[in-house]
Amino acid sequence: MHFTGRTWRPPYEAHSVIIQATSGCTYRQCTFCNLYQKECFRMSPLSEFEEDLAEIKRYQPNARRLFWTGANPFAMSYENLKLRALTVRDYLIKCQTMAMFASIRDIRNKEVWQLKKLRAMGINGLSIGVESGDDETLALANKGYTAADILEQCQKLDEAGIEYYFVYMTGLAGKDNGTRNAVRSAKLFSRLNPYFISVDSLTLFPGTRLYEMHRQGLFVPAGEKERIRELQIFINRLMIRTHLFANTVSNFAPVTAYLPYDRKKVTDALQSVLDCTEEEKMRAYRSSLKSLG
Repeated sequence: MHFTGRTWRPPYEAHSVIIQATSGCTYRQCTFCNLYQKECFRMSPLSEFEEDLAEIKRYQPNARRLFWTGANPFAMSYENLKLRALTVRDYLIKCQTMAMFASIRDIRNKEVWQLKKLRAMGINGLSIGVESGDDETLALANKGYTAADILEQCQKLDEAGIEYYFVYMTGLAGKDNGTRNAVRSAKLFSRLNPYFISVDSLTLFPGTRLYEMHRQGLFVPAGEKERIRELQIFINRLMIRTHLFANTVSNFAPVTAYLPYDRKKVTDALQSVLDCTEEEKMRAYRSSLKSLG
């Protein structure tokens, strides 16, 4: 298998067969991220892609779901995605779904009819790290798009029938801004249909611009209790049926929920953490994190 550079897949793709479609990131400008800073974006040559499919066919001929690696393989053109999806069909006749990371920026250059065609070919399951639905927070994170862009592009996915998943990040708005971020993000997300929302909590790592801004006094991170209160507000304001997973290592108090049914149970559990745990203990946990992998 032709894996180069950093190979990263979401926890919920643990049972998917992994194949490299791209490596690196087309953007590399988010202020909180250093995952792909030293890697240039590269599309795997079709010959490599086919060699990997042939190897998968030998060992897992009945694979039903492929996860294409790379920070955002959906950045490829419609024609390139189409060619690779059809090539998968040549090797893995039982494959039902091809999932991958995507950015809001990657959807812009694709028309709804193209998205429908890709969905019909099996591309379904886009993990989108929107991080926020609040314009001030998106600008701070330098995401390269606005809340209006998220709405417009994801409505195209909804129309095309492509399943997608959001990542939301508590603490990203900085000290005293968590309520604003939660309220505005929940309002925006409630106009869309993410199949589930994965929640991370901002952890500052050396080598990121936000880390340097913090060192220079230009960014003050939210406290740990503020992050949990932000998550409570976010959960209470979401007015859609969706699965919520706030159980990655970046979350001090991991919780999962199917909303709206588990809303009270989960927010009560978070309140218990707020009532019974000292800020210092939470801060020590955050400081102990050396990576999120």
